Parts: sequence; structure tokens; C-alpha cells
Amino acid sequence: MKKVKEILGIMAIVLIILTVFSCKDTKKSDDQKNDGQMEMNNNSMNHSGGENMEMSQQDMQNNEMKEGDQKTSKATAVLNKYLELKNALVADNTETAATAGKSLFDAFAQFDNSNITETQKQEVTEIIDDALEHAEHISENSGKMEHQREHFEILSKDIEDLIAIVGTDRKLYKTFCPMYNEGKGGIWLSETKEIKNPYFGSKMMTCGEIQEEIQ
Repeated sequence: MKKVKEILGIMAIVLIILTVFSCKDTKKSDDQKNDGQMEMNNNSMNHSGGENMEMSQQDMQNNEMKEGDQKTSKATAVLNKYLELKNALVADNTETAATAGKSLFDAFAQFDNSNITETQKQEVTEIIDDALEHAEHISENSGKMEHQREHFEILSKDIEDLIAIVGTDRKLYKTFCPMYNEGKGGIWLSETKEIKNPYFGSKMMTCGEIQEEIQ
């Protein structure tokens, strides 16, 4: 009986020792797994961070390219109102032409001639003084389409001279109608290649030819 107790005691001690070593091995294995998982997560974060950084840099470059593609001009407001006037005459709409003429007059009056040379300022001032007169005549003569068109023809030359100095923010097409003004002809500037004649409107809509692309 005593020997049996001794054998059971020894077996209990062995079992305890095996259990201790087993726990240590399990903990070591778990630690290794955790270390491996942390390393994978770090690598994933580094990779993702690198991609995000690259994407961020690419986005910045794209934005810079887009900003570089956007042209600006001191004549932007003037061109917007001039084209509104042109389209009103194309549509034979004398009332809208008068309204656009007033808006164009205001755009000329607010024209910013800073940051250009003194010689250019003098030229621009002369052009604007002339253009103001014609824009005013157009604005004050609603109901007199032919009179509006006469002033528009001279106004178109003023716009052409102006953008030759300060530039344009868009592609324009200098178009010529040989039939206008008793065969002397007249030019206008258009935002499209399609011929839509502001001097004859619906009477002779497609009369004209593109002489030059301006950009």
C-alpha cells in the first residue's frame, strides 16, 4: 500500500511538470503567432500608407495640372457679355441684345488694366473708350435691330484688338460675312465653329467663313 502511494505521488509530480512545460510551450507558440500577426499588420499599414502617400502625391500633381490648364484673362467678363450680345443678334432678339449691351458696357467700365505696360494701358484705354460708346448705343436702341448690328460690327473689331493685347481665356473663331454692309463685309468673334450670322440672323444664318482661330 505504501508503494502504491509512492507511485501515485511520483505520477502526480510528473503530471505537474508536464503540465507546466506544456503551458510554457503553448504561451511561446501564442507569442510567436501574435508577433507574426503584428508584423503582418505593420507591413500592411506601411504598404497602405505608402500607397496613400503615392495617391496623395498623384492627386496633388493632377490638381496642379488642372490648375495649369485653366486659362485666365482680363477680358473674361467682357467676352462673356460680348458673346451674349452676339447670340442675341443671331436670334433676332433686339430686347435681349439691348440688355446684353448694357451688361457689356458695365464689363468695359469695370475692366482691370493693372499689371500691363504703360503703352498697353494707353492702347487698352482707347479701345475701351470706343467700345463703351458702341455698347451704350446698343443698350439704348432696343427695337432697332439694324442700328444695333451696325454698332456690333465696330464693337467686334474693338474686342479683337483688346484680346490681341490682354489675351483670351478660350478658343475663339474670327468669322467674316462678305455680304454685310453692302458687300463691304463684317467680322464677329464666335465660341463655336458653327456659322451663325449675327448680322442677318434668320434671313441669312449660315453666311460667313472662319478666317482665324484665336486662342
